Amino acid sequence: MSFSQFGDKFTRHTGISRLMEDMGAGLRTPGTIMLGGGNPAQIPAMSDYFHQLLQEMHSAGKLTDALCNYDGPRGKATLLEALATQLRNSLGWSISARNIALTNGSQSAFFYLFNLFAGRCADGSKKRVLFPLAPEYLGYADAGLDESLFVSAKPHIELLPEGQFKYHVDFERLPLSKEIGLICVSRPTNPTGNVITDEELVQLDALAQQHQVPLLIDNAYGVPFPGIIFSEARPLWNPNIILCMSLSKLGLPGSRCGIIIADEKTISAISNMNGIISLAPGSIGPAIACEMIQRGDLLRLSEEVIKPFYHQKVLETIALIRRYLSEDRCLIHKPEGAIFLWLWFRDLPITTEALYQRLKARGVLMVPGHFFFPGLEQPWPHMHQCMRMNYVPDAEQIERAVQILAEEIENAWQA
Repeated sequence: MSFSQFGDKFTRHTGISRLMEDMGAGLRTPGTIMLGGGNPAQIPAMSDYFHQLLQEMHSAGKLTDALCNYDGPRGKATLLEALATQLRNSLGWSISARNIALTNGSQSAFFYLFNLFAGRCADGSKKRVLFPLAPEYLGYADAGLDESLFVSAKPHIELLPEGQFKYHVDFERLPLSKEIGLICVSRPTNPTGNVITDEELVQLDALAQQHQVPLLIDNAYGVPFPGIIFSEARPLWNPNIILCMSLSKLGLPGSRCGIIIADEKTISAISNMNGIISLAPGSIGPAIACEMIQRGDLLRLSEEVIKPFYHQKVLETIALIRRYLSEDRCLIHKPEGAIFLWLWFRDLPITTEALYQRLKARGVLMVPGHFFFPGLEQPWPHMHQCMRMNYVPDAEQIERAVQILAEEIENAWQA
C-alpha cells in the first residue's frame, strides 16, 4: 500500500503531532506536569456558568435542536446574525452576517485560508504566506498543501527592565515580494504572549493593501472575546482583513468552533470548502455562543471573569519563576496576553530541544522553541534558546516544574 503525495505529506512526523502525542502520553502518566499544551483553564466561575446555561438550554429544547439538525455550510445562521449585530454595536464595524463563517475549529480555518491564498496558481506562479513576526504558532507550520508555503521574518528584540523583553516587527527587513499572497499575524501571539502594537497592526494593514493581499489576524485569545490581553489593544477590521476568532479560550475547546470574519467573496469560498470537506460546521458551540450573546454575557464574562483570572495567574507564575531563575539565567517575554510564557535562556550551553528531553525524563512537559519559527530560512541561534510554557496549571505544579527546570539549567551550565 502506498500513499499519494498528499498522504506522504500529512502522515509524516511534525512538531504539532509530536506535541499532541507527548500530551497524550503525559495525561496517561501519573505525576506528569503538563506545561506544554494549549488547553485553557477550567475557570470555576465559567464552569458554573456553562453548567447552568446548558441545563437551561436543555430544558428549552435548544440542545436537542442543535444536535439533531445540520446547519448550513457557513454555520448556524442565528449566531452569524447575533455576532454581526454585536460587533456592529460594540465596535462600529460595518459588517453583516454575510461577512462571517464558522469552521470546525480555528486550525481548519487556517488550513482553508493558507491554501486559498497561497500555493500554486493557475498561471504556474507560486504564492506564499508571510509571517512578519516570528516566532509564531507551531500549528501553522504544516498546514500548507505545497512545500515551502511559508516565509517569516526575524523580529527586532527590545530588552526591558526586570529581565523581560519584547518582539517588534522589523519593517525594514520584511521579505515582501510579488510571491506573497497573504500576510498572517497572531495577536496576542502563541507562543510568546506578544501583542503587536496598534501602530504595527495599522502599518501591516497598509502594507497588505499596498501589495493587494489580505492581512489575516489570528485573534484566538484577543479582543473583544475571550479578551486574554493585558495591554492596550484596539480591535481592527476592514474588508481587506481576515479576522479569525474561536470559542476555545472562552473555556470551550471541545466545541471546536472557529469564526472567520472577512469580505463576502472570502466567506463564500469558505462556505464552499466547508460544504465539500465537512458538509457543515458543528452546531453545539455556535448554539452556546448565540445564547451567550443574546443574554449579554459574551463580552461581559470576557472582561469581568476570563481576563482577570489569566492576568492574576501570569503574575503569580512570573513570581514563581523569579524565585528559582535569575534574570541572568532566564529572560521572560513581556506577558501581554494568551496563556503562555516564552522563556529565553540566553547563551544556554545546550539547545532547548536537549533541555526538553531532560525535562520530559523528569516528568515535566514544555515545548522547545525551534518549532515556532515556520518559514524562517536563515539559521538563528535564538530559535534554540527559547521554550514555551503554559501557566494554566495550579501554582503547586508550576513551582515543582520550575524547580526542576532551574536544576536542569544549572546542570547544563555546570557540565
